[in-house]
Amino acid sequence: MSEGTGGTAGGTAGKPPKGFSVVHADAPFAPGLRGFFEYRDLGIAAVTAGSVGARVIRARPGGAAEPVWHRHELAFQMVYVLRGWVVFEYEGVGEVRLLPGSCVHQPPGLRHREVAHSDDLELLEITLPAEFETVEA
Repeated sequence: MSEGTGGTAGGTAGKPPKGFSVVHADAPFAPGLRGFFEYRDLGIAAVTAGSVGARVIRARPGGAAEPVWHRHELAFQMVYVLRGWVVFEYEGVGEVRLLPGSCVHQPPGLRHREVAHSDDLELLEITLPAEFETVEA
């Protein structure tokens, strides 16, 4: 995580307020929950004592989806597509194709699976809490 204290013209610089965090676009991606994705932590978990998580998730080039039904043990999950496309299948809903600008709220415990995605997929995920259990179901 990169943190900075630079101000704007006419502003003041000094000790940043508690909870302030900056993560820049050059922050690295790392492996995570799914092998066909990589994840960039946006630093929100660290400044919220783990109560909120925010990450950018992108497709690994050449990595195909592995459609496994699962659910997450959490209070809130939102996905917003930044680039590319992704198809999720939700229990009781069916398949949903998300494009840039699409946003989905996945209620707690909703069974779903990722069916397919473009090689250039990039999305923003926000969760409460930051760390949660994923259960194949």
